[in-house]
Amino acid sequence: MHSSPFQKIMRILLGLLMVLAGIGHLTFQREEFQAQVPRWLPTDQAFMDFVVLASGIVEISLGLAMIFIVKYRIKVGMALAIFFVLIFPGNISQYTNGIDAFGLDTDQKRLIRLFFQPILIFLALWSTGAWRFLMKKIK
Repeated sequence: MHSSPFQKIMRILLGLLMVLAGIGHLTFQREEFQAQVPRWLPTDQAFMDFVVLASGIVEISLGLAMIFIVKYRIKVGMALAIFFVLIFPGNISQYTNGIDAFGLDTDQKRLIRLFFQPILIFLALWSTGAWRFLMKKIK
């Protein structure tokens, strides 16, 4: 399956954003990302830090895979979409618990943020050709 030039650009941009987010997890945004650890998980500081660091490593890995592992881009896109689904409870937790982070300092801003996750899931699938692959499998 071939990708359009726009899909390739979006795949690389999404990969770069994932790498940047992953670096943020490990460094300058570490505390901000701890705000997104769901509150139904242990709230021990060491555990929350582990979750942030581990997810940062996963984000960097998936981001680099989006950019460089073109041969398996469909599988990488599916893996990234699954990752976005898995981290969505953190966004819900931030909203339901009214936690300020990343400039999301009102319930309205936190609610609006929730609607971006499906867009990220779609972009991961569409930009890698996984969306077309899955739609063909469904038929």
